[in-house]
Amino acid sequence: MTQQALIVGGGIAGLAAATAAMRAGWQARLYERAAQFSEAGAGIQLGPNATRILIGWGLREPLETIAALPERLRVQGGLDGRELGVLELGQPFARRYGAPYLTVHRADLQGMLLEAARALGVDLRLASPMQEAAEEGEAVLLRTPAGVPIEGDALIGADGLWSAVRARVCSDGAPRDTRHVAYRALTAQRDLPARLRSFDVRVWLAPRLHVVAYPVSGGEHLNVVVLVEDESHGGDVRDWDRHATFNALQAAAGPLCADLQELLISMPGWRLWALHDRPPVRGPEEMARGRIALMGDAAHPMLPYFAQGSGMAIEDARELGRAFESVRQGVVDVPLALRRYALNRWQRVARVQAMSRRNGTIFHAQGPLRWARDLSLRLLSDRLLDQPWLYQDPWG
Repeated sequence: MTQQALIVGGGIAGLAAATAAMRAGWQARLYERAAQFSEAGAGIQLGPNATRILIGWGLREPLETIAALPERLRVQGGLDGRELGVLELGQPFARRYGAPYLTVHRADLQGMLLEAARALGVDLRLASPMQEAAEEGEAVLLRTPAGVPIEGDALIGADGLWSAVRARVCSDGAPRDTRHVAYRALTAQRDLPARLRSFDVRVWLAPRLHVVAYPVSGGEHLNVVVLVEDESHGGDVRDWDRHATFNALQAAAGPLCADLQELLISMPGWRLWALHDRPPVRGPEEMARGRIALMGDAAHPMLPYFAQGSGMAIEDARELGRAFESVRQGVVDVPLALRRYALNRWQRVARVQAMSRRNGTIFHAQGPLRWARDLSLRLLSDRLLDQPWLYQDPWG
């Protein structure tokens, strides 16, 4: 009898998990609380550690259709515009790691994974929030508003930062309000003056903030994010993504160099996101218990200062696929397979969470620490900006 994975959450993590389950010979049912599949209008970066997995799933062609291939990563001072460091990306980077560094729109990536899941036969259920979940004998039961309990062999919580599944694995309260916020904007490159268009990943560093800009949607659009420390914004769960004005952004950011200021002024509109995280994962028991496992932001939410949130979720899905396959082959039972999944993932994701926090301190440095950072980038940019331990294949 074919094993059944019940997956809660229809974002990038959940769709990746469903794809991995089907590829491992399981059946997958995915439950999404929203009435339709949708993602926020924002870009994400995918390093070779993530694109390698997607390509391995046979998604190279649709991925190349939706993504941009940045030529380089350029780091500049946000106050004076001076170049601090450059890392060549593009084809040289892809040859080094066997997979490219790409930038995509979140909705495009979700749409690609949704089509892959549908093609594999994933059972997709919309408007189906989880109300209850519990293990019962050699099964796990999930209850939605429809009322009838659904039985499966494993339950995967891919339901994001405010996960309802998380309490079934570890009871550690709400995520941490970091008092960092992200102002996000997206515009067509054709609507920008030629001098502001970019096919690089560009980063500007300034005291208490940094700015990131990169192409998405095959290079047709430019995604811009201003990440700033702002004590005036609380972390109301219901208000995490809302409209913002350029005047509010300018007040939070303060004076910036002329070319960066011109870029920000050119954006047609802004959204404001409050940023939350959790402490780095402390052990496998925080990622799996019995027949229930967590992945993505439900397991290890992180600040976006290492550009690895989606990458870690895709890696989680790859490891879950290995766990599902070991069960199908009769090597282990479900609880042991999920325990191994957690053992194989927790240290790596904890390191990425810690690096994300550390990068926030470095990117937003002031005074002597800022001067030391800038000097280090000028002298050692390749060594500091490249991350072989992250981008190399952890599965060999």
